[in-house]
Amino acid sequence: MATIAVYSLKGGVGKTTLAVNLAWCAAARSARRTLLWDLDPQAAASWILGRESKRDRAQAAFSREVDAHKLIRDTPVERLELLPADASLRELDHLLREMDKKKRLSKLIAGLGDYDRVILDCPPGLTETADQAARAADLIVIPVVPSPLAQRAYDEVERHLGGKTATLPVHALVDRRRRMHQEAVAARPDWPVIPMASVVEASAAAHRAVGEAAPRSAAAAAFLDIWQRIERRLAS
Repeated sequence: MATIAVYSLKGGVGKTTLAVNLAWCAAARSARRTLLWDLDPQAAASWILGRESKRDRAQAAFSREVDAHKLIRDTPVERLELLPADASLRELDHLLREMDKKKRLSKLIAGLGDYDRVILDCPPGLTETADQAARAADLIVIPVVPSPLAQRAYDEVERHLGGKTATLPVHALVDRRRRMHQEAVAARPDWPVIPMASVVEASAAAHRAVGEAAPRSAAAAAFLDIWQRIERRLAS
């Protein structure tokens, strides 16, 4: 089992969209038994997959008042399961600090069972939850919008991680009509690119992955390319 965290210091950079589409690629394209764990209290990943939690119990898995297995739900995608988020996760940072269990998330993941890939949709910000995800992850995927502020946020994340966990930065929401975006992409030719495309938003609104809703689109190819890079990184 390998754990991939999708994380950004900033919100609004396509983090959840990336997490959902990578999870779909893992399950549908690589035939991996995959769990997407939604750790963001906004629960956007859970909403995209049409599996929003109706009860605020997500935090209880961390206090072990509820067995995490009991919160896992099937999705419409074969081999893809979801551990949904809910509003209770707003207090998760406080709970983790209070418990002082630095590897609680790692231990919960280890006890989840027979998954090939676990993908974490992390909340934005330098939080205790994000630190727990970094400790648990084999690889952290970081979406970066081609802008000075987003680049600054990415640099801050790398400083915070201190090289302790492998990272894969991804240029997200790229609009090649914008000069700044062109220059940023040209400066980092080794970073994969996700184009800004209406099909991405339309797929999310339809509660589907881009690879399912628009398999021949440039966005679908971009998500698959990123997933294949991840698989190669994990293999090496």
